[in-house]
Amino acid sequence: MTATTDGSTGAVTPRAASASHSIDTPAATAPTAGTREAAALAIQRSTDFLLSRQDAEGWWKGDLETNVTMDAEDLLLRQFLGIGDERTTRAAALFIRGEQREDGTWATFFGGPGELSTTIEAYVALRLAGDLPDAPHMARAAEWIRDRGGIAESRVFTRIWLALFGWWSWDDLPELPPELIYFPPWVPLNIYDFGCWARQTIVPLTVVSAKRPVRPAPFALDELHVDARVPRPPKPLAPATSWDGLFERLDKALHVYHKVAPRRLRGAAMNSAARWIIERQENDGCWGGIQPPAVYSIIALHLLGYDLEHPVLKAGLASLDRFAVWREDGARMIEACQSPVWDTCLATIALADAGLPADHPQLVRAADWMLGEEIVRPGDWAVRKPRLAPGGWAFEFHNDNYPDIDDTAEVALALRRVAHPDQARVDNAIARGMRWTLGMQSKNGAWAAFDADNTSPFPNRLPFCDFGEVIDPPSADVTGHVVEMLAVEGRSHDPRTRRGIEWLLAEQEDNGAWFGRWGVNYLYGTGSVVPALITAGLPASHAAIRRAVRWVESVQNDDGGWGEDLRSYRDRGWVGHGTSTASQTAWALLALLSAGERDAPSVERGIAWLAATQRPDGSWDEPYFTGTGFPWDFSINYHLYRQVFPLTALGRYVNGEPFPAGSAHAGKGS
Repeated sequence: MTATTDGSTGAVTPRAASASHSIDTPAATAPTAGTREAAALAIQRSTDFLLSRQDAEGWWKGDLETNVTMDAEDLLLRQFLGIGDERTTRAAALFIRGEQREDGTWATFFGGPGELSTTIEAYVALRLAGDLPDAPHMARAAEWIRDRGGIAESRVFTRIWLALFGWWSWDDLPELPPELIYFPPWVPLNIYDFGCWARQTIVPLTVVSAKRPVRPAPFALDELHVDARVPRPPKPLAPATSWDGLFERLDKALHVYHKVAPRRLRGAAMNSAARWIIERQENDGCWGGIQPPAVYSIIALHLLGYDLEHPVLKAGLASLDRFAVWREDGARMIEACQSPVWDTCLATIALADAGLPADHPQLVRAADWMLGEEIVRPGDWAVRKPRLAPGGWAFEFHNDNYPDIDDTAEVALALRRVAHPDQARVDNAIARGMRWTLGMQSKNGAWAAFDADNTSPFPNRLPFCDFGEVIDPPSADVTGHVVEMLAVEGRSHDPRTRRGIEWLLAEQEDNGAWFGRWGVNYLYGTGSVVPALITAGLPASHAAIRRAVRWVESVQNDDGGWGEDLRSYRDRGWVGHGTSTASQTAWALLALLSAGERDAPSVERGIAWLAATQRPDGSWDEPYFTGTGFPWDFSINYHLYRQVFPLTALGRYVNGEPFPAGSAHAGKGS
């Protein structure tokens, strides 16, 4: 294993990681005259592999792997509600044990360092499953936890779960009052100041925070405290003149308010929160298509008197089972969410780039399914944009409240690659999606994932919010995808597109790269932006494009591939460095190919690496996490990334770019 920094494996430098090859794959061959032929063979194998995995309804979905907190919290929820069963517990424990490392810890991404809160939650889940504290694997975990300060040093969300069973005091947690639901959108710290994923989680947690429930704990957790007999001394407050000091004192005031809150006001606020939650339940019973809000919403509604047979809770609990992936060994992994729309549009683009005919039945079926997933009603985004007509697409099977701009752009690009028999239907859906996307442009000219101008500085200051991103500012990768879509739709010269381009040019790093918000990291950002700028009409000779090309070539690994470790989000030394992966190699190649570097030695070496590391069945191995939910804090391994992006890069190498720079393809299958 390379690129780990925990004490059990020793430190590996970015340079050393960059020089290594992907796990269990052969070293890439040197460029030869047969690179094009090798690429063509790889395309055929990959195309066959991808086509064989399409669902009969037309969609693709790869597993979305995160970390064991999803599995641990699922078991904790079942314990809290009293609905645990032996089969589920055994299968979850099997998966959690399988993810433990030799030093007793659990990480948040493959090859990453042990993470305290994740390790605590995994340990508690295994205890619920019957693992004894003196078992060797449990003892190693507990010792590691104590060495890092124990439960007291874990994040707020972990301590909330422990408080539910009396393993932590509610008095020692930040306060989150349900009266927040009454703040109008113009008041700082109203719920719409939070990103949609945080908003969906915070509203139910205000109810939990107000109720402060405690279920009898089935065992003690003294072994996870540094010294359970000695109370933890309070941390000194930050200076009152600082933002941190202000919010720390606000939290103290809210703790006092908790004791004196008017009963009628508090009860009304909790009921308003319940209505808000129920109104946002999706047709399949989930909330926003993601697991954490569903978990907290079920707990909140149950605390307010909704029994487990109530239709809302019954549907919510049933939806949680759909996040479970059962493996052949009997283990059960929980997905944080599911990505069928995203996977399907990317697969469609990849197959079209690979040379599949635009009227191929499987592409038409994919387009039919995507058209059926269009969102035609307002969601939370309409609070800030009340006059904007709905349109666009979400990420998941069911998520009508939170369409996202990234999916909308990529779905539009995918639909343009298909010769659909009902072209008017395609044109109208894309037109609605494009109109909605243009309406969601932020004031600075860029685009975020879910909301416009969701950039308040206050939510991140709350003591409660010590984990992950809780706001949704614009990002280069999303803006790049939007600019590319607008260019393909003939809007390259639209003033709104030009503002997006200007923002992207201003956001380029000194080294020539762009930051990747939703993928790891600068390779993803650069692989998203360069094709967009070229499609929008920037010449390959433009200074920004040349800087990007030089940076991409400068971080190519010795084996011919590219890789970037998640540590690049915290340590500049890792920027552009890491073990070669199929998806990240493809992102680098997409940037170079769009910039006209098809005959460059770096491209030949990258294509040769992809061809040489492909498995006989047409797939690639990629244990590394190259997606992000929150940079660094919550990482994702999209199991289809290793398939769709290499096929896209190989296809563009052999068949050329899909759209000539600056030209419109509205209404044309290509």
